[in-house]
Amino acid sequence: MIKLPNLIRQKLVSRTALGLTIFSLALAGCNTSGEQQETATATTSEPETMNTALVYVGTYADPDAESIFLYSLNSETGELTRVSGFKAGANPSYLALDNTGKHLYAVNETTEYEGEQSGAVSAFTVGEENKSLTLLNKISSKGGAPCYISLFDNTVLVANYMGGNVVALPVLEDGKLGEATSVQHKGTGLNKQRQEAPHAHYIAPSPDGKYSFAIDLGADKVFGYKVENGKLVKNDPFVAYASEAGSGPRHLAFHPNGEYAFLLHELNSTMTALAYDAAKGTFTEIQTLPTLPADFKENNQPAAVKVSPDGKFLYGSNRGHNSIVVYAIEEGTGKLTLVQHVSTGGDWPRDFTIDPTGNVLLIANERSNNITTFKVDKATGKLTATGHEAQVHKPVNLVFK
Repeated sequence: MIKLPNLIRQKLVSRTALGLTIFSLALAGCNTSGEQQETATATTSEPETMNTALVYVGTYADPDAESIFLYSLNSETGELTRVSGFKAGANPSYLALDNTGKHLYAVNETTEYEGEQSGAVSAFTVGEENKSLTLLNKISSKGGAPCYISLFDNTVLVANYMGGNVVALPVLEDGKLGEATSVQHKGTGLNKQRQEAPHAHYIAPSPDGKYSFAIDLGADKVFGYKVENGKLVKNDPFVAYASEAGSGPRHLAFHPNGEYAFLLHELNSTMTALAYDAAKGTFTEIQTLPTLPADFKENNQPAAVKVSPDGKFLYGSNRGHNSIVVYAIEEGTGKLTLVQHVSTGGDWPRDFTIDPTGNVLLIANERSNNITTFKVDKATGKLTATGHEAQVHKPVNLVFK
């Protein structure tokens, strides 16, 4: 479930003029322990049933505002009902739940923390009946604008967009986070505005857990790691895949069979199907397709990529065109065929997710402050708007509990 989905850059909070300038760059493209905050609680509006699922929403928000929300989704109708809102610090944009559902981890996507050019990572305990989040601790992310978070065993992995580095934080027995260890990326790209330095945008483990892959938009590379004793160790070979120069890779999604993966590129609006070598931890290109209709020439920045639970279809979000692109995945080859472009019913779709039943796809439209829902045709992969939506301030990431 999680945005470490899980990269990122749109309207972050900073306390200095320099921080604001840096953040505008980060957003055009994307504490040792803090004091424990008061536990936030709210009343459930709709009980969880066999037809409902709970989804956490990460957002961009001011430090003192409610910034993580919990919603109930009716998986038959697509209706969303607010359950709770929690104060979770500034910009808890991407979230990750542990396997027990008892601990929630979030990046605080800022460029300054405790006097450092860094963001933070927060650990929370989930209260009974999911009605509260209690802050356990907050740790420096050791890099500015952390934009993605994921979990591997008892280790939290974070990608820092402005820092151009990735970090590993051990999860302690009580759910708190230990100090981060960092690996700095190197490399630049053809796009002088967006690729003037490395910009780590994603890090998550492979399905078998043997490797973890970090995607760097600035370096046009997918880097391979192993997690050993709560730290990131470079794999050999370190470059698992090199994207086309200037393409700006952003997010990766594996096929359920573990044989294929799909890499979304932000700077040239393309989707690449990859064959995965699980023995070496490397990828080979199968095919690359555009994420946009041929006649669309305006600004577009793809954001998220997801595979349907049955492995038959692939989805990607287009910020600018404000659409979800749908592809069919050919069994046995991993090749893609365009199925549909559908409007998201909002502006600047960041993350999206598919509910556990595979019936409903939810989209976080950041600039229009809404989450929209779509019925999924499991035979064709096509999406149809349900007519239901929820109003949420700058939603970014969606994670099912």
